[in-house]
Amino acid sequence: MRQLGRIRSVVLYYLSWIVFGAVGVLLNMACIVLMALPGRDRYAPAVRAAIKRLFGAWIAWLHATRIAVIDWKGFDAERLQAGTVYIANHPSIVDATLILARLPDAVCIFKPALMRNPAVGPAAVMAGYVRGDTGLDLMKAAAARVAAGQSLLVFPEGTRTAEGTLIGKMKPGFALIARRAGVPIQVLIVRTERDLLPRDRPWWRMPRVPIRYAVLVDRQIDASAERPIADIVAEVQGRFHAGLACAP
Repeated sequence: MRQLGRIRSVVLYYLSWIVFGAVGVLLNMACIVLMALPGRDRYAPAVRAAIKRLFGAWIAWLHATRIAVIDWKGFDAERLQAGTVYIANHPSIVDATLILARLPDAVCIFKPALMRNPAVGPAAVMAGYVRGDTGLDLMKAAAARVAAGQSLLVFPEGTRTAEGTLIGKMKPGFALIARRAGVPIQVLIVRTERDLLPRDRPWWRMPRVPIRYAVLVDRQIDASAERPIADIVAEVQGRFHAGLACAP
């Protein structure tokens, strides 16, 4: 029975990624068609809504198959407002998928190389995701999205947290974006006992399942002009350290 259970988990784990990839390809094929239509910007809210529903369906699949179990803490309408900069730690490859499935009308920052990739780029372009170039253009584009009423998800570490590390060094871009848009920063803390595809682990190496996650809505941080950026970054770093150090 134990061997049968192991075989079941292996089959369902890899099937989960096949389903994810197949649905993603279909979505991007549809977005390639939308990109050719005039006035394509008007489709962006519908594409973001579709991405959110598809991510939510995939998370429900992970729950049903016992590949991953996610515990959401504090994710209610009163605390999750559009037009906010949301920041989270980044222990695994699925963090954006998890969080974008719950945030209202959300965009994120997408790597330029992925924007050019025909397998994933068209949906990101149609959804209005921010191209992750460095410098002032990135800040302006991201702040404009937030000022227009969209949620923005940022991982301040800039990459997945290295294994054995609580949290990486914070980059200050999220604070500059929030200040430029005139909105607060909402801290989200992702806790996990075993990460799904963390940094430096091959994608094909299956982790021990089920993988348990807890995603917590933590404190809201003031990003007003009266505060030095360094103080904002230090407060955020402290929130992550406090939230992750006490993780079960």
